[in-house]
Amino acid sequence: MQYRNFGKTGIKVSALGFGTMRFPLLHDEVVDEERAIGMIRHAIDEGVNYIDTAYPYHLGESEKIVGKALADGYREKTYLATKCPVWKLEKAEDFETILDEQLEKLNTDHIDFYLLHALSGERMEDKVKPFELIKRMEKAKAEGKIRYLGFSFHDSYDVFQDIIDYYDGWDFCQIQYNYVDTEHQAGTKGLKYAAERGLGVVIMEPLLGGRLANPASHLKKVFPEDKSPVEYALDFLWDQPEVSLLLSGMSDEKQVEENLEYAKRSSVGMATEQDKEVVKEAKRVFDSMALVGCTGCRYCMPCPFGLDIPKIFSLYNMTAAHREEEARAEYEALEKKAGDCRSCHRCEKECPQMIKVSEVMKEVAKVFEKTEA
Repeated sequence: MQYRNFGKTGIKVSALGFGTMRFPLLHDEVVDEERAIGMIRHAIDEGVNYIDTAYPYHLGESEKIVGKALADGYREKTYLATKCPVWKLEKAEDFETILDEQLEKLNTDHIDFYLLHALSGERMEDKVKPFELIKRMEKAKAEGKIRYLGFSFHDSYDVFQDIIDYYDGWDFCQIQYNYVDTEHQAGTKGLKYAAERGLGVVIMEPLLGGRLANPASHLKKVFPEDKSPVEYALDFLWDQPEVSLLLSGMSDEKQVEENLEYAKRSSVGMATEQDKEVVKEAKRVFDSMALVGCTGCRYCMPCPFGLDIPKIFSLYNMTAAHREEEARAEYEALEKKAGDCRSCHRCEKECPQMIKVSEVMKEVAKVFEKTEA
């Protein structure tokens, strides 16, 4: 495994971190715990030393599973990261209540890297500042419950800069970044801004929720056969010195093995000029086909009116990739369709991508629910 400096912390982290938002499932939302635990432990055995989870992942079960995976001596071999669900806090004291709950679920006495989850300008004003969450994080740090302070982010670059400048004690941050999102949210500019200020930078959504792993056929043609689309996407990130590590939400053993191999041959400056041209062209093609920037995180679910929002958006995007017939057939099989959206806006408040779901649903309905004249 290759290791990289984690900002000003003095810590070395593995180039690959294990994200625990997309564990293998038995059925519906029930995680296959045995496989998930085995995958985490195998990754650690192969040198991965950063495990990332969060309060809401897998309906609250992810932290418990990670706690089980890190038993039997594995906790001592890795750094553990989890996140405070800022949006759930109704009063300032909820911060400590939830942190203690997380420590219990994770079966540990401390969390190495603790993040304020999915910060935005609105959450800074509504929760972080009035509840003095940074002071509360500092107090938890003094008590030994957490070691390093950070935040994950979904908003514009200007807001990202404001959050970093608001507090000079940030140790690290976590941003959505990949070869498509170079100018979206924090983007390349934000990556460099954070790194220049000594923050470790964790990359999430390196494959844009899997959409860069299994691209449409016309996008797949962009990539030479020497490397897979996944490897091109990950190498794009590892090439950059400002990237401390990237998280992969691995869903099966094959993904773990492949990503471990890619990480072991990663290095800063690894991309050739041809590699850079390939991903530049891939971004151009992708931008021309993507209709809605849903990553399938499912923070929007459940919908009060029964819509499977990520599934509907996935089918909508398929129409832009010349797969309309296939998408239409799957759409027709859905019990609840885009036209059933009642514009309650609940999902929009939870969406990290800030998608105007109710507006997009109207466009989806126009595409799929055309009536014959």
